[in-house]
Amino acid sequence: MNARPTSHSPDLRAWLGLLVVLGPVLLVAMDGSVLFLAMTKISEALSPTADQALWILDVYGFAVGSLLIAFGNIGDRYGRLKLLMTGTAVFGVASTGAAFAPGPELLIAFRALMGVAGATLLPSALAVLSELFTDPRQRAKAIGIFAATFAAGFAIGPVVGGQLLSGFWWGSVFLINLPVVVLFLVLAPVLLREVRATRTGRTDVLSVLLSVAGILLTVYAIKHAAAEGLTVTPVATGIVGIVTLGWFARRQLRIDHPLIDLSLFRDRVFTIAAITGLLPLAAWSATAYLGGIYLQSVLGLTVLDSALVALPGAAVLTITCIVTPALVARTGTRAALITCHFLIAAGLLLLLVTSVSSGVGWYVASTVIAGLGYGISFSVVADTAVAAVPAERAGSAAAIAETSNEIGNALGITLLGSLAALIFRLQGPDVAGTLNETLQVPGLTAAVVGDAKSAFVTGLHIAAVIAGILHAALGAFALRHLPKASTDTDDAHPGRPAQDAVGESGVR
Repeated sequence: MNARPTSHSPDLRAWLGLLVVLGPVLLVAMDGSVLFLAMTKISEALSPTADQALWILDVYGFAVGSLLIAFGNIGDRYGRLKLLMTGTAVFGVASTGAAFAPGPELLIAFRALMGVAGATLLPSALAVLSELFTDPRQRAKAIGIFAATFAAGFAIGPVVGGQLLSGFWWGSVFLINLPVVVLFLVLAPVLLREVRATRTGRTDVLSVLLSVAGILLTVYAIKHAAAEGLTVTPVATGIVGIVTLGWFARRQLRIDHPLIDLSLFRDRVFTIAAITGLLPLAAWSATAYLGGIYLQSVLGLTVLDSALVALPGAAVLTITCIVTPALVARTGTRAALITCHFLIAAGLLLLLVTSVSSGVGWYVASTVIAGLGYGISFSVVADTAVAAVPAERAGSAAAIAETSNEIGNALGITLLGSLAALIFRLQGPDVAGTLNETLQVPGLTAAVVGDAKSAFVTGLHIAAVIAGILHAALGAFALRHLPKASTDTDDAHPGRPAQDAVGESGVR
Protein backbone atom coordinates (compact mmCIF):
# COMPACT_ATOMS: atom_id res chain seq x y z
CA MET A 1 0.00 0.00 0.00
CA ASN A 2 1.23 3.49 -0.74
CA ALA A 3 2.79 5.07 2.36
CA ARG A 4 1.56 8.40 3.60
CA PRO A 5 2.37 10.41 6.73
CA THR A 6 0.10 9.57 9.62
CA SER A 7 -2.37 12.29 10.47
CA HIS A 8 -4.53 12.39 13.56
CA SER A 9 -6.98 14.78 11.92
CA PRO A 10 -8.05 13.55 8.50
CA ASP A 11 -8.92 16.46 6.27
CA LEU A 12 -12.24 17.11 4.58
CA ARG A 13 -11.06 15.24 1.50
CA ALA A 14 -10.73 12.01 3.47
CA TRP A 15 -14.27 12.22 4.87
CA LEU A 16 -15.67 13.12 1.47
CA GLY A 17 -13.77 10.17 0.05
CA LEU A 18 -15.39 7.96 2.68
CA LEU A 19 -18.84 9.13 1.62
CA VAL A 20 -18.02 8.37 -2.01
CA VAL A 21 -16.75 4.88 -1.14
CA LEU A 22 -19.88 4.12 0.89
CA GLY A 23 -22.07 4.53 -2.21
CA PRO A 24 -20.98 1.27 -3.92
CA VAL A 25 -20.85 -0.48 -0.54
CA LEU A 26 -24.49 0.38 0.12
CA LEU A 27 -25.50 -0.77 -3.36
CA VAL A 28 -23.78 -4.16 -3.05
CA ALA A 29 -25.50 -4.79 0.29
CA MET A 30 -28.94 -3.57 -0.81
CA ASP A 31 -28.93 -5.65 -3.97
CA GLY A 32 -28.47 -8.75 -1.86
CA SER A 33 -31.93 -8.21 -0.35
CA VAL A 34 -33.83 -5.64 -2.44
CA LEU A 35 -35.81 -8.34 -4.28
CA PHE A 36 -37.29 -9.97 -1.19
CA LEU A 37 -40.49 -7.91 -1.44
CA ALA A 38 -40.21 -7.50 -5.20
CA MET A 39 -40.43 -11.17 -6.15
CA THR A 40 -44.23 -11.18 -6.15
CA LYS A 41 -44.27 -8.42 -8.78
CA ILE A 42 -41.46 -10.04 -10.76
CA SER A 43 -43.31 -13.38 -10.72
CA GLU A 44 -46.42 -11.69 -12.05
CA ALA A 45 -44.48 -9.98 -14.84
CA LEU A 46 -41.99 -12.68 -15.92
CA SER A 47 -43.61 -15.94 -14.67
CA PRO A 48 -40.39 -17.67 -13.55
CA THR A 49 -40.49 -21.32 -12.51
CA ALA A 50 -39.82 -22.23 -8.87
CA ASP A 51 -36.11 -22.84 -9.43
CA GLN A 52 -35.77 -19.76 -11.69
CA ALA A 53 -37.27 -17.60 -8.93
CA LEU A 54 -34.68 -18.89 -6.48
CA TRP A 55 -31.87 -18.31 -8.99
CA ILE A 56 -33.03 -14.72 -9.52
CA LEU A 57 -32.72 -14.17 -5.79
CA ASP A 58 -29.46 -15.88 -4.90
CA VAL A 59 -27.23 -16.11 -7.98
CA TYR A 60 -26.09 -12.60 -7.02
CA GLY A 61 -24.93 -13.69 -3.58
CA PHE A 62 -23.17 -16.77 -4.88
CA ALA A 63 -21.30 -14.75 -7.49
CA VAL A 64 -20.17 -12.21 -4.88
CA GLY A 65 -19.17 -14.83 -2.31
CA SER A 66 -17.32 -17.16 -4.68
CA LEU A 67 -15.23 -14.39 -6.26
CA LEU A 68 -14.63 -12.06 -3.30
CA ILE A 69 -11.20 -13.35 -2.31
CA ALA A 70 -10.04 -13.77 -5.92
CA PHE A 71 -10.83 -10.15 -6.74
CA GLY A 72 -9.10 -9.06 -3.55
CA ASN A 73 -5.91 -10.66 -4.86
CA ILE A 74 -6.39 -9.18 -8.33
CA GLY A 75 -6.90 -5.72 -6.86
CA ASP A 76 -3.63 -6.01 -4.94
CA ARG A 77 -1.80 -6.74 -8.17
CA TYR A 78 -3.43 -4.29 -10.61
CA GLY A 79 -4.71 -1.50 -8.37
CA ARG A 80 -7.73 -1.30 -6.06
CA LEU A 81 -9.07 2.02 -7.34
CA LYS A 82 -8.84 0.84 -10.95
CA LEU A 83 -10.74 -2.34 -10.06
CA LEU A 84 -13.25 -0.35 -8.02
CA MET A 85 -13.96 1.99 -10.93
CA THR A 86 -14.30 -0.89 -13.40
CA GLY A 87 -16.53 -2.91 -11.07
CA THR A 88 -18.81 0.03 -10.38
CA ALA A 89 -19.23 0.72 -14.10
CA VAL A 90 -20.07 -2.93 -14.81
CA PHE A 91 -22.47 -2.92 -11.85
CA GLY A 92 -24.32 0.00 -13.43
CA VAL A 93 -24.53 -1.66 -16.85
CA ALA A 94 -25.74 -4.95 -15.32
CA SER A 95 -28.33 -3.10 -13.21
CA THR A 96 -29.73 -1.46 -16.35
CA GLY A 97 -29.88 -4.82 -18.13
CA ALA A 98 -31.67 -6.41 -15.16
CA ALA A 99 -34.24 -3.61 -15.02
CA PHE A 100 -35.30 -4.20 -18.62
CA ALA A 101 -34.85 -8.00 -18.78
CA PRO A 102 -37.74 -9.44 -20.86
CA GLY A 103 -37.63 -12.88 -19.24
CA PRO A 104 -36.33 -14.78 -16.21
CA GLU A 105 -33.31 -16.22 -18.03
CA LEU A 106 -31.85 -12.80 -18.88
CA LEU A 107 -32.70 -11.47 -15.44
CA ILE A 108 -30.70 -14.34 -13.89
CA ALA A 109 -27.79 -13.59 -16.24
CA PHE A 110 -27.73 -9.87 -15.38
CA ARG A 111 -28.06 -10.63 -11.67
CA ALA A 112 -25.02 -12.91 -11.98
CA LEU A 113 -23.10 -10.13 -13.73
CA MET A 114 -24.10 -7.74 -10.92
CA GLY A 115 -22.66 -10.28 -8.46
CA VAL A 116 -19.37 -10.50 -10.36
CA ALA A 117 -19.12 -6.71 -10.30
CA GLY A 118 -20.11 -6.61 -6.63
CA ALA A 119 -17.25 -8.97 -5.78
CA THR A 120 -14.79 -6.37 -7.08
CA LEU A 121 -16.22 -3.60 -4.92
CA LEU A 122 -16.03 -4.77 -1.30
CA PRO A 123 -12.31 -5.54 -0.82
CA SER A 124 -11.29 -2.65 -3.06
CA ALA A 125 -13.54 -0.17 -1.27
CA LEU A 126 -12.13 -1.05 2.13
CA ALA A 127 -8.53 -0.92 0.90
CA VAL A 128 -9.06 2.54 -0.60
CA LEU A 129 -10.79 3.65 2.59
CA SER A 130 -7.86 2.40 4.70
CA GLU A 131 -5.50 4.47 2.57
CA LEU A 132 -7.54 7.60 3.27
CA PHE A 133 -7.26 7.20 7.05
CA THR A 134 -3.72 6.28 8.07
CA ASP A 135 -4.21 6.97 11.78
CA PRO A 136 -5.44 3.73 13.46
CA ARG A 137 -8.09 5.44 15.62
CA GLN A 138 -9.57 7.43 12.75
CA ARG A 139 -9.39 4.39 10.53
CA ALA A 140 -11.28 2.35 13.13
CA LYS A 141 -14.08 4.94 13.09
CA ALA A 142 -14.17 4.89 9.30
CA ILE A 143 -14.27 1.08 9.20
CA GLY A 144 -17.06 1.12 11.78
CA ILE A 145 -19.07 3.41 9.51
CA PHE A 146 -18.26 1.07 6.60
CA ALA A 147 -19.54 -1.94 8.56
CA ALA A 148 -22.70 -0.17 9.70
CA THR A 149 -23.42 0.97 6.14
CA PHE A 150 -23.08 -2.57 4.80
CA ALA A 151 -25.37 -4.00 7.47
CA ALA A 152 -27.86 -1.17 6.95
CA GLY A 153 -27.90 -1.88 3.22
CA PHE A 154 -28.91 -5.48 3.82
CA ALA A 155 -31.55 -4.40 6.34
CA ILE A 156 -33.18 -1.62 4.31
CA GLY A 157 -33.03 -3.42 0.94
CA PRO A 158 -36.50 -4.98 1.25
CA VAL A 159 -37.96 -1.72 2.57
CA VAL A 160 -36.52 0.31 -0.30
CA GLY A 161 -37.74 -2.26 -2.82
CA GLY A 162 -41.22 -2.23 -1.32
CA GLN A 163 -41.42 1.55 -1.35
CA LEU A 164 -40.36 1.74 -5.00
CA LEU A 165 -42.79 -0.95 -6.10
CA SER A 166 -45.68 0.92 -4.52
CA GLY A 167 -45.36 3.54 -7.26
CA PHE A 168 -43.19 2.10 -10.04
CA TRP A 169 -42.69 -1.11 -12.02
CA TRP A 170 -40.40 -3.89 -10.76
CA GLY A 171 -37.37 -2.73 -12.78
CA SER A 172 -37.11 0.40 -10.64
CA VAL A 173 -35.39 -1.61 -7.88
CA PHE A 174 -32.39 -1.90 -10.19
CA LEU A 175 -32.45 1.57 -11.77
CA ILE A 176 -31.99 3.25 -8.38
CA ASN A 177 -28.37 2.05 -8.58
CA LEU A 178 -27.56 4.30 -11.53
CA PRO A 179 -27.40 7.73 -9.81
CA VAL A 180 -24.99 6.33 -7.21
CA VAL A 181 -22.88 4.67 -9.92
CA VAL A 182 -22.62 7.88 -11.97
CA LEU A 183 -21.80 10.00 -8.90
CA PHE A 184 -19.06 7.60 -7.86
CA LEU A 185 -17.47 7.46 -11.33
CA VAL A 186 -17.37 11.26 -11.42
CA LEU A 187 -16.03 11.91 -7.90
CA ALA A 188 -13.79 8.88 -7.25
CA PRO A 189 -10.89 10.00 -9.51
CA VAL A 190 -10.88 13.36 -7.72
CA LEU A 191 -11.14 12.23 -4.08
CA LEU A 192 -9.52 8.79 -4.02
CA ARG A 193 -5.99 7.53 -4.63
CA GLU A 194 -4.77 4.32 -6.19
CA VAL A 195 -3.88 1.50 -3.78
CA ARG A 196 -1.65 -1.45 -4.52
CA ALA A 197 -0.16 -4.03 -2.19
CA THR A 198 2.89 -6.15 -2.90
CA ARG A 199 1.68 -9.73 -2.64
CA THR A 200 3.83 -12.77 -3.34
CA GLY A 201 2.50 -15.48 -5.59
CA ARG A 202 -0.19 -15.46 -8.24
CA THR A 203 -3.93 -15.84 -8.03
CA ASP A 204 -4.59 -19.55 -8.49
CA VAL A 205 -6.96 -19.62 -11.44
CA LEU A 206 -7.78 -23.30 -11.00
CA SER A 207 -8.89 -22.65 -7.41
CA VAL A 208 -11.20 -19.87 -8.58
CA LEU A 209 -12.74 -22.14 -11.23
CA LEU A 210 -13.12 -25.06 -8.82
CA SER A 211 -14.82 -22.94 -6.15
CA VAL A 212 -17.27 -21.33 -8.56
CA ALA A 213 -18.07 -24.60 -10.39
CA GLY A 214 -18.46 -26.56 -7.15
CA ILE A 215 -20.78 -24.02 -5.58
CA LEU A 216 -22.97 -23.55 -8.65
CA LEU A 217 -23.27 -27.28 -9.44
CA THR A 218 -24.24 -28.09 -5.85
CA VAL A 219 -26.75 -25.25 -5.73
CA TYR A 220 -28.27 -26.30 -9.05
CA ALA A 221 -28.74 -29.83 -7.72
CA ILE A 222 -30.49 -28.61 -4.57
CA LYS A 223 -32.82 -26.29 -6.47
CA HIS A 224 -33.64 -28.85 -9.15
CA ALA A 225 -34.40 -31.53 -6.54
CA ALA A 226 -36.66 -29.16 -4.58
CA ALA A 227 -38.58 -28.10 -7.68
CA GLU A 228 -38.87 -31.43 -9.52
CA GLY A 229 -37.85 -34.19 -7.12
CA LEU A 230 -34.85 -36.52 -6.87
CA THR A 231 -34.13 -37.52 -10.45
CA VAL A 232 -30.91 -38.61 -12.10
CA THR A 233 -29.95 -35.06 -13.15
CA PRO A 234 -29.88 -33.35 -9.73
CA VAL A 235 -28.29 -36.38 -8.02
CA ALA A 236 -25.48 -36.64 -10.60
CA THR A 237 -24.97 -32.87 -10.63
CA GLY A 238 -24.86 -32.75 -6.84
CA ILE A 239 -22.23 -35.50 -6.68
CA VAL A 240 -20.06 -33.68 -9.22
CA GLY A 241 -20.47 -30.43 -7.29
CA ILE A 242 -19.50 -31.99 -3.95
CA VAL A 243 -16.49 -33.75 -5.50
CA THR A 244 -15.40 -30.44 -7.08
CA LEU A 245 -15.64 -28.64 -3.74
CA GLY A 246 -13.63 -31.43 -2.14
CA TRP A 247 -10.96 -31.02 -4.84
CA PHE A 248 -10.95 -27.27 -4.15
CA ALA A 249 -10.49 -27.83 -0.39
CA ARG A 250 -7.63 -30.30 -0.88
CA ARG A 251 -5.92 -27.91 -3.28
CA GLN A 252 -6.08 -25.08 -0.75
CA LEU A 253 -4.19 -27.22 1.75
CA ARG A 254 -1.46 -28.10 -0.75
CA ILE A 255 -0.62 -24.93 -2.70
CA ASP A 256 1.68 -22.19 -1.37
CA HIS A 257 -0.76 -19.31 -1.94
CA PRO A 258 -4.32 -20.58 -1.42
CA LEU A 259 -7.42 -18.52 -2.08
CA ILE A 260 -8.74 -19.54 1.35
CA ASP A 261 -6.41 -20.49 4.18
CA LEU A 262 -8.35 -23.52 5.45
CA SER A 263 -5.78 -24.20 8.17
CA LEU A 264 -7.30 -21.29 10.10
CA PHE A 265 -10.31 -23.52 10.85
CA ARG A 266 -8.14 -25.56 13.19
CA ASP A 267 -8.74 -22.78 15.70
CA ARG A 268 -12.05 -23.37 17.50
CA VAL A 269 -12.76 -19.68 18.11
CA PHE A 270 -12.14 -18.80 14.47
CA THR A 271 -14.41 -21.62 13.31
CA ILE A 272 -17.27 -20.45 15.52
CA ALA A 273 -16.79 -16.88 14.25
CA ALA A 274 -16.85 -18.06 10.62
CA ILE A 275 -20.02 -20.08 11.17
CA THR A 276 -21.52 -17.04 12.90
CA GLY A 277 -20.77 -15.09 9.74
CA LEU A 278 -22.66 -17.63 7.65
CA LEU A 279 -25.62 -18.90 9.67
CA PRO A 280 -27.33 -15.62 10.71
CA LEU A 281 -27.28 -14.27 7.16
CA ALA A 282 -28.62 -17.59 5.88
CA ALA A 283 -31.53 -17.41 8.33
CA TRP A 284 -32.14 -13.71 7.72
CA SER A 285 -32.16 -13.92 3.93
CA ALA A 286 -34.43 -16.98 3.82
CA THR A 287 -37.00 -15.67 6.29
CA ALA A 288 -36.99 -12.18 4.74
CA TYR A 289 -37.66 -13.69 1.30
CA LEU A 290 -40.33 -16.13 2.53
CA GLY A 291 -41.77 -13.44 4.81
CA GLY A 292 -42.24 -11.07 1.87
CA ILE A 293 -44.28 -13.69 0.03
CA TYR A 294 -46.22 -14.48 3.21
CA LEU A 295 -47.20 -10.86 3.80
CA GLN A 296 -48.26 -10.20 0.20
CA SER A 297 -49.54 -13.52 -1.19
CA VAL A 298 -50.92 -15.11 1.99
CA LEU A 299 -52.14 -12.17 4.07
CA GLY A 300 -52.89 -9.96 1.06
CA LEU A 301 -50.90 -6.89 2.13
CA THR A 302 -49.86 -4.40 -0.53
CA VAL A 303 -46.17 -4.12 -1.29
CA LEU A 304 -46.08 -0.72 0.50
CA ASP A 305 -47.72 -2.15 3.62
CA SER A 306 -45.31 -5.08 3.51
CA ALA A 307 -42.38 -2.66 3.40
CA LEU A 308 -43.76 -0.80 6.43
CA VAL A 309 -44.16 -4.09 8.31
CA ALA A 310 -40.50 -4.90 7.58
CA LEU A 311 -39.32 -1.48 8.73
CA PRO A 312 -39.14 -2.06 12.54
CA GLY A 313 -36.91 -5.12 12.14
CA ALA A 314 -34.67 -3.28 9.66
CA ALA A 315 -34.37 -0.31 12.01
CA VAL A 316 -33.51 -2.49 15.01
CA LEU A 317 -30.90 -4.42 13.00
CA THR A 318 -29.24 -1.22 11.78
CA ILE A 319 -29.19 0.49 15.18
CA THR A 320 -27.85 -2.66 16.82
CA CYS A 321 -24.97 -2.75 14.33
CA ILE A 322 -24.05 0.79 15.30
CA VAL A 323 -24.21 0.41 19.10
CA THR A 324 -22.80 -3.13 19.38
CA PRO A 325 -19.07 -2.17 19.27
CA ALA A 326 -19.49 0.06 22.33
CA LEU A 327 -21.36 -2.68 24.19
CA VAL A 328 -18.82 -5.34 23.23
CA ALA A 329 -16.05 -3.16 24.62
CA ARG A 330 -17.68 -3.64 28.06
CA THR A 331 -19.08 -7.17 27.86
CA GLY A 332 -16.60 -8.92 25.55
CA THR A 333 -17.17 -10.71 22.27
CA ARG A 334 -17.86 -14.07 23.94
CA ALA A 335 -21.06 -12.75 25.48
CA ALA A 336 -22.01 -11.11 22.18
CA LEU A 337 -21.53 -14.30 20.16
CA ILE A 338 -23.57 -16.36 22.59
CA THR A 339 -26.35 -13.79 22.95
CA CYS A 340 -26.81 -13.21 19.22
CA HIS A 341 -27.57 -16.87 18.49
CA PHE A 342 -30.16 -17.24 21.23
CA LEU A 343 -31.87 -13.97 20.21
CA ILE A 344 -32.05 -15.10 16.58
CA ALA A 345 -33.41 -18.50 17.61
CA ALA A 346 -36.11 -16.87 19.76
CA GLY A 347 -37.11 -14.49 16.99
CA LEU A 348 -37.30 -17.23 14.36
CA LEU A 349 -39.45 -19.47 16.51
CA LEU A 350 -42.01 -16.67 16.90
CA LEU A 351 -42.84 -17.21 13.23
CA LEU A 352 -44.55 -20.44 14.28
CA VAL A 353 -47.46 -18.36 15.61
CA THR A 354 -48.21 -16.91 12.16
CA SER A 355 -51.10 -18.43 10.23
CA VAL A 356 -52.98 -18.14 6.95
CA SER A 357 -55.46 -15.66 8.39
CA SER A 358 -53.28 -13.53 10.71
CA GLY A 359 -49.74 -12.95 11.86
CA VAL A 360 -48.57 -9.41 11.11
CA GLY A 361 -47.92 -8.62 14.77
CA TRP A 362 -46.03 -11.86 15.34
CA TYR A 363 -44.01 -11.27 12.17
CA VAL A 364 -42.95 -7.81 13.41
CA ALA A 365 -42.06 -9.22 16.84
CA SER A 366 -40.02 -11.96 15.15
CA THR A 367 -38.03 -9.56 13.00
CA VAL A 368 -37.38 -7.17 15.90
CA ILE A 369 -36.08 -9.83 18.30
CA ALA A 370 -34.10 -11.65 15.62
CA GLY A 371 -32.89 -8.25 14.36
CA LEU A 372 -31.12 -7.68 17.66
CA GLY A 373 -29.23 -10.92 17.16
CA TYR A 374 -28.49 -10.26 13.50
CA GLY A 375 -27.12 -6.81 14.29
CA ILE A 376 -24.81 -8.18 16.97
CA SER A 377 -23.53 -10.97 14.73
CA PHE A 378 -22.88 -8.69 11.76
CA SER A 379 -20.82 -6.36 13.98
CA VAL A 380 -18.57 -8.83 15.81
CA VAL A 381 -17.80 -11.61 13.33
CA ALA A 382 -14.81 -10.09 11.55
CA ASP A 383 -13.14 -8.77 14.70
CA THR A 384 -13.60 -12.12 16.45
CA ALA A 385 -12.16 -14.02 13.50
CA VAL A 386 -9.18 -11.67 13.28
CA ALA A 387 -8.53 -11.76 17.03
CA ALA A 388 -8.41 -15.56 16.96
CA VAL A 389 -5.38 -15.76 14.65
CA PRO A 390 -1.84 -14.35 14.64
CA ALA A 391 -1.42 -10.81 13.34
CA GLU A 392 0.27 -11.91 10.12
CA ARG A 393 -2.82 -13.96 9.17
CA ALA A 394 -5.38 -11.24 9.95
CA GLY A 395 -6.04 -10.47 6.28
CA SER A 396 -6.89 -14.08 5.46
CA ALA A 397 -9.13 -14.34 8.52
CA ALA A 398 -11.08 -11.19 7.64
CA ALA A 399 -11.46 -12.33 4.04
CA ILE A 400 -12.95 -15.66 5.14
CA ALA A 401 -15.32 -13.85 7.51
CA GLU A 402 -16.48 -11.59 4.67
CA THR A 403 -16.91 -14.53 2.31
CA SER A 404 -18.90 -16.51 4.89
CA ASN A 405 -21.35 -13.61 5.10
CA GLU A 406 -21.89 -13.50 1.35
CA ILE A 407 -22.19 -17.28 0.97
CA GLY A 408 -24.55 -17.36 3.95
CA ASN A 409 -26.83 -14.80 2.34
CA ALA A 410 -27.14 -16.95 -0.77
CA LEU A 411 -27.20 -20.33 0.99
CA GLY A 412 -30.17 -19.32 3.11
CA ILE A 413 -32.39 -18.87 0.09
CA THR A 414 -30.95 -21.94 -1.63
CA LEU A 415 -31.30 -24.38 1.26
CA LEU A 416 -34.18 -23.03 3.32
CA GLY A 417 -35.96 -21.51 0.32
CA SER A 418 -35.66 -24.78 -1.59
CA LEU A 419 -36.91 -26.67 1.46
CA ALA A 420 -39.98 -24.41 1.62
CA ALA A 421 -40.51 -24.96 -2.12
CA LEU A 422 -40.29 -28.73 -1.60
CA ILE A 423 -42.87 -28.62 1.22
CA PHE A 424 -45.20 -26.59 -1.01
CA ARG A 425 -44.79 -29.11 -3.85
CA LEU A 426 -45.54 -32.03 -1.53
CA GLN A 427 -48.42 -30.50 0.44
CA GLY A 428 -49.87 -27.97 -1.99
CA PRO A 429 -52.82 -28.49 -4.36
CA ASP A 430 -50.49 -29.52 -7.22
CA VAL A 431 -51.70 -26.73 -9.50
CA ALA A 432 -48.30 -25.06 -10.01
CA GLY A 433 -44.80 -25.12 -8.56
CA THR A 434 -45.02 -22.01 -6.36
CA LEU A 435 -47.65 -20.14 -4.41
CA ASN A 436 -47.50 -17.10 -6.70
CA GLU A 437 -47.86 -19.28 -9.80
CA THR A 438 -50.79 -21.10 -8.22
CA LEU A 439 -52.64 -17.91 -7.32
CA GLN A 440 -52.35 -16.69 -10.92
CA VAL A 441 -54.23 -19.71 -12.30
CA PRO A 442 -57.78 -18.60 -13.22
CA GLY A 443 -60.89 -20.25 -11.80
CA LEU A 444 -59.43 -21.55 -8.54
CA THR A 445 -61.88 -22.46 -5.80
CA ALA A 446 -61.57 -21.01 -2.30
CA ALA A 447 -60.58 -24.45 -1.01
CA VAL A 448 -57.67 -24.73 -3.47
CA VAL A 449 -56.45 -21.23 -2.62
CA GLY A 450 -56.65 -22.07 1.08
CA ASP A 451 -54.70 -25.30 0.60
CA ALA A 452 -52.00 -23.46 -1.36
CA LYS A 453 -51.60 -20.78 1.30
CA SER A 454 -51.57 -23.35 4.08
CA ALA A 455 -48.85 -25.36 2.33
CA PHE A 456 -46.71 -22.24 1.95
CA VAL A 457 -47.11 -21.30 5.63
CA THR A 458 -46.10 -24.84 6.59
CA GLY A 459 -42.94 -24.45 4.51
CA LEU A 460 -42.22 -21.11 6.19
CA HIS A 461 -42.67 -22.68 9.64
CA ILE A 462 -40.38 -25.63 8.87
CA ALA A 463 -37.65 -23.34 7.49
CA ALA A 464 -37.92 -21.13 10.60
CA VAL A 465 -37.77 -24.11 12.98
CA ILE A 466 -34.67 -25.57 11.32
CA ALA A 467 -32.87 -22.22 11.32
CA GLY A 468 -33.92 -21.58 14.92
CA ILE A 469 -32.66 -24.98 16.10
CA LEU A 470 -29.32 -24.45 14.34
CA HIS A 471 -28.88 -21.08 16.03
CA ALA A 472 -29.83 -22.44 19.46
CA ALA A 473 -27.36 -25.31 18.99
CA LEU A 474 -24.56 -22.97 17.93
CA GLY A 475 -25.33 -20.68 20.88
CA ALA A 476 -25.13 -23.63 23.26
CA PHE A 477 -21.88 -24.81 21.65
CA ALA A 478 -20.37 -21.33 21.97
CA LEU A 479 -21.48 -21.13 25.60
CA ARG A 480 -19.72 -24.39 26.35
CA HIS A 481 -16.58 -24.10 24.25
CA LEU A 482 -15.66 -20.41 23.86
CA PRO A 483 -12.99 -19.45 26.41
CA LYS A 484 -13.37 -15.92 27.69
CA ALA A 485 -9.84 -14.68 27.16
CA SER A 486 -9.34 -15.96 23.63
CA THR A 487 -12.43 -14.22 22.29
CA ASP A 488 -11.52 -10.80 23.66
CA THR A 489 -9.57 -8.94 21.01
CA ASP A 490 -7.24 -7.16 23.39
CA ASP A 491 -6.40 -10.41 25.21
CA ALA A 492 -5.86 -12.33 22.01
CA HIS A 493 -3.48 -9.79 20.50
CA PRO A 494 -2.22 -7.30 23.08
CA GLY A 495 -1.37 -3.92 21.66
CA ARG A 496 -3.01 -4.53 18.30
CA PRO A 497 -6.20 -2.48 17.72
CA ALA A 498 -8.98 -4.78 16.56
CA GLN A 499 -10.14 -2.71 13.63
CA ASP A 500 -6.62 -1.85 12.56
CA ALA A 501 -5.71 -5.54 12.59
CA VAL A 502 -8.36 -6.31 10.00
CA GLY A 503 -6.24 -4.78 7.28
CA GLU A 504 -7.55 -4.63 3.75
CA SER A 505 -9.69 -7.70 3.43
CA GLY A 506 -12.88 -6.29 4.87
CA VAL A 507 -15.17 -6.26 7.87
CA ARG A 508 -18.86 -6.31 8.40
